Amino acid sequence: MLNYETLQQLGRQAGIDKVGVSPVTNIADGHLDEWLNRGYQGRMSYLERNQEKRLAPAELLLGARSVISIFVNYHIEQVDDQLAGIISKYARGKDYHPVLKDLLHDLAEKLFEDRIPGLSRKERALVYRVFVDSAPVMEKYWAAAAGIGWQGKHSNIITREYGSWGFLGEIITTEDFDQYDLPIPDHCGTCTACLEACPTQAITEPYVVNGSRCISYATIELDTELSIPEDIRSKMGDWLFGCDICQDVCPWNRFAKPGSVEAFMPVAALQSFKNPNFHQMDTAQFQERYGETPLARPGLAGMQRNQQVKG
Repeated sequence: MLNYETLQQLGRQAGIDKVGVSPVTNIADGHLDEWLNRGYQGRMSYLERNQEKRLAPAELLLGARSVISIFVNYHIEQVDDQLAGIISKYARGKDYHPVLKDLLHDLAEKLFEDRIPGLSRKERALVYRVFVDSAPVMEKYWAAAAGIGWQGKHSNIITREYGSWGFLGEIITTEDFDQYDLPIPDHCGTCTACLEACPTQAITEPYVVNGSRCISYATIELDTELSIPEDIRSKMGDWLFGCDICQDVCPWNRFAKPGSVEAFMPVAALQSFKNPNFHQMDTAQFQERYGETPLARPGLAGMQRNQQVKG
């Protein structure tokens, strides 16, 4: 059995802002089914696959008993934020996937050190597995179950300490803990700031987001050979990658603090330009400047497509 206080201590030492753990249970499928049936996934067909794995962690790790969830603050606090309304805060530094995976693997190696000596990475995967958007894991569900925060009306996890500017990751393990966290209450109250502020009305009702109408979906998920629909394009403003509007207006983000992970600070190319002109660079230049950032996902072609919106 693993010790809860040891987990908390190791999380702090690793620079992880919040760590929680919940016992494994199967997730009711009603909300996911309804969301998919409404077509809110748009062209994100991967969300339609592996539903049994999304709803049952034991499908990802045989004998799963616990889910460890982490929250890592990436908030950028700048007095003169020239990229506000252009590139989402989370995308200005290095891609969070490898950074969080390294943090989680380091945490797991210390937490399980007396259980994995001499085991290969493949053998360790029978004891624990690390996830950062790398498998069908309902990360927001598990973060809420582990007391990290609550799922706000904009669907993001909100913490009382840091607001909602944070990355999530998980470790699923076959081990039990001597103590588990409890979910915390929803503290959104009667506030509807995020619903009212969303320019495309993507938040169709509290806690429900029509992904296919979200500016983030249009600028990141939509295949680069496809044009952004006119009814979204006309309401995008200056956004080129992602959208922070629903988080910017959230009252809980008054408590946001600057993040401490160096990798999430803006890369050099985003410290030098107010608004990068993607039409004035070639693939090699784009890769050199933004290859390690989330902007690499749509690539140069996608960013040029997004920038045409403004013209």
